[in-house]
Amino acid sequence: MMDYRFGVQLAPVAAGLDGVRALAALADADGLDLLGVQDHPYAADLGDTMAVIATVLAGTERLRVFPDVASLPLRGPAVLAKQAATLDLLSGGRFELALGAGAFWPAIAAMGGPDRTAGDALRALEEAIDVIRAMWRQGETARAGGEHYAVRGVHAGPAPAHPVGIWIGAVGPKALALTGRAGDGWAAPIPHYLPYEKWRGAQDTVTRAAEDAGRDPSAITRIAQLVGDVTEAPGTVRLQGEEPIRTDAAGWAHVIADLATGTGFDAFVYWPENTGETQLRRWAREVVPAARELLGG
Repeated sequence: MMDYRFGVQLAPVAAGLDGVRALAALADADGLDLLGVQDHPYAADLGDTMAVIATVLAGTERLRVFPDVASLPLRGPAVLAKQAATLDLLSGGRFELALGAGAFWPAIAAMGGPDRTAGDALRALEEAIDVIRAMWRQGETARAGGEHYAVRGVHAGPAPAHPVGIWIGAVGPKALALTGRAGDGWAAPIPHYLPYEKWRGAQDTVTRAAEDAGRDPSAITRIAQLVGDVTEAPGTVRLQGEEPIRTDAAGWAHVIADLATGTGFDAFVYWPENTGETQLRRWAREVVPAARELLGG
């Protein structure tokens, strides 16, 4: 039987960090599996994602927490690997690493980061994955990377507490192929960046690339990130473009079941349009149990 996972995404708004911690504790108590924290270091109203994740992990017991997704151009991979391993050790193996090649390049450059072409960004991402994994091989001398990122003889370590997944926020076909070739998961971007109607084709690209690389495609986590609102009354749902999902718990459960059986997702992260306790409770206490029932447990 497929092991489906459910989670929620939160933005680390600096003016509401106590609320983020409270919602994370509620998600943990209500039995959710995953918590994603947005990472936009150049946004003045957002706190630092990795610091927020550390606090959230300290205040929860079972949630797996990940940056959704880490802005690689502003986070060097060797240090990011050490941060990830440390967070995983501190939390008893509850940190995962989702990576993005970069977006909002003018903002990244304004903060002192690079301004890369799409091709350079993809090559940098592949090098970063190589560097991160090399840095987790404690006891070895790490030599990895290439033109954009490299380690040249540093002592690797520490090793994480568990095999931390590297989930890639891929959009284009080349990035999706990299996910299948080298990633542990695909964190599907919200439909604003990749419309719903392209999700099936994207899954197929990941699967083909995994098979071509001699990997088991079923070992790659597939995360659907769903924007919307859990309403009291049923609503009409059209998975088209970037239209938010606005319907009741039963309607949401059917959407999730269809995405699992028809599009190949095994994890579902809710991006509430209206962040707060009411939406989180409806998701965790109504949508998730109904979806699990439709999916056979």
